[in-house]
Amino acid sequence: MTDAIITSGKVAVITGAARGIGRSAALRFAERGMKLVLADVLGSELAATAAAAKAAGSPEAIAVPTDVGDPAAVEALAAAAFERFGGVDVLMNNAAVGEGGGTLENPDNWRKLIDVNFWGVVNGVQSFVPRMIEAGNPGYVINTGSKQGITTPPGNAAYNVSKAAVKVVTEQLAHELRSRGSRLTAHLLIPGWTFTGMTAADPAAEKPAGAWHAVQVIDFMLAALDKGDFYILCPDNETPRRLDEKRMAWAMGDVVHGRPALSRWHPDYKDAFARFVEE
Repeated sequence: MTDAIITSGKVAVITGAARGIGRSAALRFAERGMKLVLADVLGSELAATAAAAKAAGSPEAIAVPTDVGDPAAVEALAAAAFERFGGVDVLMNNAAVGEGGGTLENPDNWRKLIDVNFWGVVNGVQSFVPRMIEAGNPGYVINTGSKQGITTPPGNAAYNVSKAAVKVVTEQLAHELRSRGSRLTAHLLIPGWTFTGMTAADPAAEKPAGAWHAVQVIDFMLAALDKGDFYILCPDNETPRRLDEKRMAWAMGDVVHGRPALSRWHPDYKDAFARFVEE
């Protein structure tokens, strides 16, 4: 299926394209000959990604500095993309920030993070998808979530909340597109531990052995899209898929079995979780 959509002459819009997963997506799409509309708030790095995409084979790659948390800015991005290319075949809502905080702290960080990670996705969906539906062509809407939006580990509550919301929005979008008989499909990209500008305190540092490079995530995503997967659950060099599945099943089991919230990290359930993983 990707051969018909992520291919020469088609158009992709990628947010968070200056670094990491977004940049790797831009370069992989460029290698397939796609035209690109790249968005980010990091203007100089975004321009460098656009130049690299052209060098990699994109016939046209434009950089549009955009704050995805601003609905007017995302609407302007959509208008620019459709005016320039006449249509969009792939929308990748990927922009995200990581610094949030716990439930009792950092309200300003919470607002900034939710604006980018959650509203950035909603703004992208609402500005682009109605136009894409109207065009009537097959296409992909890919929203970047996180395993933390599913298992919600203690620590950065704001980030977990934002990515849990992205999961729900993407599930709802997939259902709505299916119910309409649209030729668009929605997909939730769930990266594993990925070495990116957001996850690495020092971008010049070497990749940890357990992490994937961002391009590995994109290659896995392309293979999953070929299979028609909605949940694109990426492993990494540290966590195999089976362990991810066990962690996610246990998290839902808290609800089903009436355990304490986040029981995986509760000392009274440490041994029970270890046994569950080994079953």
